Amino acid sequence: MDDAEFQLWVRLLETRTGVTVPPERKPFLVTGLRRRMRAAGFSDYRSYYDELMAGPRGQVEWVALVDHLTVHETRFFRHPPSLALIRDQWLPTWLAQAPADQSLHALSVGCSTGEEAYTLAMLLDEALSGLAQPRRFGITATDVSQAALGVARAGWYPKARIEEIPEPYRARSIEEADGGFRIIERLQRRIGFACVNLLHATRAPLRQLDLIYCQNVLIYFARERRGELLDGLARLLRPNGLLVLGAGEVLGWNHPQLTRTSGRQTLAFLRNS
Repeated sequence: MDDAEFQLWVRLLETRTGVTVPPERKPFLVTGLRRRMRAAGFSDYRSYYDELMAGPRGQVEWVALVDHLTVHETRFFRHPPSLALIRDQWLPTWLAQAPADQSLHALSVGCSTGEEAYTLAMLLDEALSGLAQPRRFGITATDVSQAALGVARAGWYPKARIEEIPEPYRARSIEEADGGFRIIERLQRRIGFACVNLLHATRAPLRQLDLIYCQNVLIYFARERRGELLDGLARLLRPNGLLVLGAGEVLGWNHPQLTRTSGRQTLAFLRNS
């Protein structure tokens, strides 16, 4: 792939997904393209590019390609400091301020194969179900990969992954199934998985949210675009809602209706009441 072809693909990926591929990640792009091209029966980049432009047929192939060009690295309870911030600092305050009959609505952005969304479900279920007046909660989990979302909806994972889940959560959250384990149905019903690009998240039919969890997603977008995306997410938050980002994903961003909240090794913003 020469430089002109590389730029053509970079522009297509950025236009359709917002994801930026810098020159140093050219091998990643080429590898993903070649893998999908072989499966689809194409031998040159230009013919394959033209196929992607071919109306509805091209849209079907684009969905398959995106799965090869997105990173699905994830695990349960991936960033304990952010989870501790939610559980120990934000949630008690939210419970004290929200009306007694108000359910908690969360959004997991870039949920990949579901581990992050199920982690939030485990954490919220434990914290809310034991209250004198139990609170209901729901989670919308989004990703651009249909294949990854298929894994997430099934809620089944290999047995080796069980070690990622802290012992106290296992008894009430998972069950053995087919040589691995499955998230129990009660928690699966709390999550709605949807194929949504972060570029279009603010146009999706999302209700006002109390918690937005968006970690390891913004790093794939151009720095100048990250602020725009965050402004859109900020508009989805209810008063006293929390936006949790990956530490170091964005620098210098602020919003007039959000206040940076303290937490060790975390990056989070609270919607002003």
